[in-house]
Amino acid sequence: MQRDLKKMVLASLALGVLYSGTAVCQAEAVVQDDDIVDVVVTAERMPSSIMSTPADVTVITAEQIEDNHYSDVAEALSHVNGVVVNSGGSNGDQEVIINGDQRVVIMIDGQRLNNDQGSMGRASASLGMIPSVKNIERIEVVKGAGSALYGSDAVGGVVNIITKKGSKNETTLDLNTGSFGTHNYELTNQGSQGDWDWFVTAGIQKRGDFKYKAENGEDVSMDNSDYSNDSLSMRLGKKFSDSDSLRLMFTHRQQDMGIYNNPPFYQNHNYNYGSITYNFKEDQPVQGFLRYSVNYKSTDFQGKYDTHSHDLEYQNGWQLGKNHKVVAGAEWHQGVASNLLGGSYENKQITTQALFLQDTISFDSKWTFVPGIRMDHHSMFGTHWSPKAALNYQPDVQTKMYASWGRVFKAPTLDDLFYNNDWGGYKYVGDPNLQPESGHVETIGITHEFSDKAILDVNYFWSNLDNAIKWLPSTEIIGIIAQNINNEKKDGINISLSGALSDRWSYDMGYSYINSSAYSATNANDIPYYEPNGYRLGIHYNCDRWKANLLGRFGSGLDETRYSRNCYAIWDFNTSYAATENVDIYFKVNNLTNQMYYIYPQSAWATSPQYPLQGRTFLVGANIRF
Repeated sequence: MQRDLKKMVLASLALGVLYSGTAVCQAEAVVQDDDIVDVVVTAERMPSSIMSTPADVTVITAEQIEDNHYSDVAEALSHVNGVVVNSGGSNGDQEVIINGDQRVVIMIDGQRLNNDQGSMGRASASLGMIPSVKNIERIEVVKGAGSALYGSDAVGGVVNIITKKGSKNETTLDLNTGSFGTHNYELTNQGSQGDWDWFVTAGIQKRGDFKYKAENGEDVSMDNSDYSNDSLSMRLGKKFSDSDSLRLMFTHRQQDMGIYNNPPFYQNHNYNYGSITYNFKEDQPVQGFLRYSVNYKSTDFQGKYDTHSHDLEYQNGWQLGKNHKVVAGAEWHQGVASNLLGGSYENKQITTQALFLQDTISFDSKWTFVPGIRMDHHSMFGTHWSPKAALNYQPDVQTKMYASWGRVFKAPTLDDLFYNNDWGGYKYVGDPNLQPESGHVETIGITHEFSDKAILDVNYFWSNLDNAIKWLPSTEIIGIIAQNINNEKKDGINISLSGALSDRWSYDMGYSYINSSAYSATNANDIPYYEPNGYRLGIHYNCDRWKANLLGRFGSGLDETRYSRNCYAIWDFNTSYAATENVDIYFKVNNLTNQMYYIYPQSAWATSPQYPLQGRTFLVGANIRF
């Protein structure tokens, strides 16, 4: 197996290099917008440079999304070191795992998409509800606890998707076709006039049943894996002055898809998200806003289940002298959910209120201390205080050393509490007496810029949770139940290196190691994270009209009895050619070596690995601007 892995890596790498190296062109420097890459807003809820931010932060820019022709946010995130996306399961969910933890907060422009319903894992948000990557300015990934600002359930980290503001008047048509009857069409219009700006995207996506490589080496069709998606996203802005503005957001996505290997059953997902935000102090170091938002998800999946919520948020900030930047705010959330699979529960309501305060204290040009506190009141589990503290030290402009600590409080989801269903005699039962998960998360790390061509980041993280919630086999019924286990521990490292080899060539690489264990007083289970060793590699070529990218995702140390193999190597390749000033033609192939790989392992409720990754997939398309 290791020999096969090595052969696949070398063969794929050679193919990408030979293909790109045949281009005859004039050298063009690999340029990135420093304002986009170096300034982030998610970690401290205000603009700050990456080198002064005491956290492990990764930024995926609009340029990177466009150059790689990512089809969705899940594909973009899957190439970030330390991040895994479980996508394509039978219910269409796309769950993000950061540092081996599903407890991740997903946001659009700072607004949470996590809901109260949840799932049998610890995730409570799906990337499937995000309609398009065309309207994304950048994606900020902050690894580690975000308790003070975004909620103490952000154990693995925070993903903030920041949308584009309309600028130049332009319409773009992106259309492509490829394997398994894939057809995608997206139309985008953006612009500005006077004090108004807009950015609108509409899309249609269709695919037939995909094929995958089975354990016997044959290509097998996955029955009932076809889908049809329609989406619309809109951002409308009104500028009142240099200091204040109004922004209206609306997104919609309709998904119709089969249930893997279960014809003729189909499922329907209807996602709607909208918000209206008044921004003020936009010309100040610390900004403020007032926002009202609604979030609605409805699913028909062998039974109706849905969740909808209303949120009201307020944030203000102050620059106190030279040394203090204070952010404070309040949040109100009300969610109502139903899950009628098996008649589990209907119209269960959860209300939460929160207050938060964080101070960024600059002692001098080298030391920054960021203490914060958050108070959450949950209608079912009472009041909880979540302190957080972070420290950043810059001995010089090229180096930062950082450390952070945060408390964890995550209430059970409604599925954890009230789910009750019988699938052919095998039961899935929640527990209304579950206790909230609590504990702490820590990170220490160092970032060093050897030059503008090489940046290294190394960090070590660990978490310790009491009353962690797991769905495990029960001695009381034939099936699994939600239960609190005594303790869950995780620790690991992330190592990332990126830079430029020349004006034409650049690279990024990463390694992550994750160790996870959970112990139950009644059932001693050692539950390792399924990908203990993860590797990422990107080789990028940019020369005049040609661009090419070879992207690798690898894993080793998998439990072969649960995954049918102990390692995998997945290569994606894409290239584009600027035929004219307004027309780009592109070609991409995912899973270049037609690797066999399962998304979900054998588990308590699955007697064999589930949901294989689709096999080698080709796509050709054109991006036309007019």
